[in-house]
Amino acid sequence: MGGEQGPQMTAAAAIEERVESTIPTPSGHFEKLFREHHARVFQAAYRVSGNLADAEDALQTVFLRLLHRPEAVEAVDRLDIYLHRAAVNAALDVVRSKHVGRSLPLDDVPQRSLEDSGPAPDRRYQAGEIRDCLRRAMARMAPRAAEVFALRYLEDYSNTEIAAMLGISRAAVAVTLLRTRRQLQKQLRSFVGGAP
Repeated sequence: MGGEQGPQMTAAAAIEERVESTIPTPSGHFEKLFREHHARVFQAAYRVSGNLADAEDALQTVFLRLLHRPEAVEAVDRLDIYLHRAAVNAALDVVRSKHVGRSLPLDDVPQRSLEDSGPAPDRRYQAGEIRDCLRRAMARMAPRAAEVFALRYLEDYSNTEIAAMLGISRAAVAVTLLRTRRQLQKQLRSFVGGAP
């Protein structure tokens, strides 16, 4: 099958290799579970991390944890919600584990054509920096606050859906989001040079 395989296939191959090396006869149930849910888990992790390699890491983490704890699959009522939350949390863990002060050498920055009709390079750069600042800020949040924020603003779930997913009230979701937005606004204002 010549051609380049996508990051999901790379992650799938890594998980299958890990399964084969750790368990002599991998469960057909686990393989079915992976095939049915890996795309959604990968997409959720990518939206949170903003990075293909980090999303692959989160995907592998989610399914390797399930592999080593098969009873977790049987214990949940809504596996799709469980896996989605696991993807968000695994991606947040990956973002948290990265170095905050990483920089990229100027030679490694891709050169864009001057004829590019998109936003000006300085605006693209600033937007990327703001996204990075947001991810770093999320990494410093309390886990529940980061999860609620990611589910609402990165995954586009409603407050009612988030409350049902997490087993909390809509009011608790709203209060968490309000506090989290205020915290993030302060951090973003200081980043862009505004008043704290």
